[in-house]
Amino acid sequence: MRSTWRNHGAAIYAACALAFLHAPLAILILFSFNASRFTVWEGFSLRWYRVALEDPQLAEGLLNSLVIAGVSGVLSTVIGTLAAYAMWRRGARVLSGMLYLSLVTPEIVTGVSLLALFEGAFRFLQLRLGLHTVIIAHVAFSIAYVTIVISARLRSYDRTLEEAAMDLGASEWGAFARVTLPNLAPGIAAAGLLALVVSFDDYVITSLVAGVDSQTLPMVIYAMARRGVSPVVNAVSAFIVVAFGVVILLSERLQRR
Repeated sequence: MRSTWRNHGAAIYAACALAFLHAPLAILILFSFNASRFTVWEGFSLRWYRVALEDPQLAEGLLNSLVIAGVSGVLSTVIGTLAAYAMWRRGARVLSGMLYLSLVTPEIVTGVSLLALFEGAFRFLQLRLGLHTVIIAHVAFSIAYVTIVISARLRSYDRTLEEAAMDLGASEWGAFARVTLPNLAPGIAAAGLLALVVSFDDYVITSLVAGVDSQTLPMVIYAMARRGVSPVVNAVSAFIVVAFGVVILLSERLQRR
């Protein structure tokens, strides 16, 4: 009986914690369908979604975000996977531990350091800030997420499978490509989706390294929110929450395979 009550109490506590975390998002999604411009319910309407779809600034920001997230996601997934594999083969625990440094470093510090690097390098190359600098910055902080996810996958991988493949005549590259890589595929897909979400969602670092013609969707939303609470912001935010909620759930499912 005591165990039953303990289980019920834990379930209630978890439900309350989830409600506390997701209640603001639920309210935001609810009022994105409100016909009124204010937080007074006047009826169901898709008006603000239509306005958002017709806004050229939001469309440009969305396109920039998709390009940046797509390119940086692919690059960071490739680099992070190879880095995780190299550290796993070498047993580089110190390097593995240093990956967490980039995760706990405040974004403002990372952004300022990247901006200083770009300004110093571009002074000699005669280049300006733009989409390319945002992509480089996103690859820089996304690699850590990918490497950590792949490293966790490699901890449960049997090294003898590669050795058996090489005993049967496969080269080191052949054993990696035909044996290790297929086993890592679910983790690689999950890491890629995580890098995509992290890149698309970033604001602080992006705002420091982006040029005037490379405004991302989070930057556009922030600029709109500073001018006053707009139902258009609710609609765009609701779409992002739902879309990337699905991506995160898919990523979690892939990691469990």
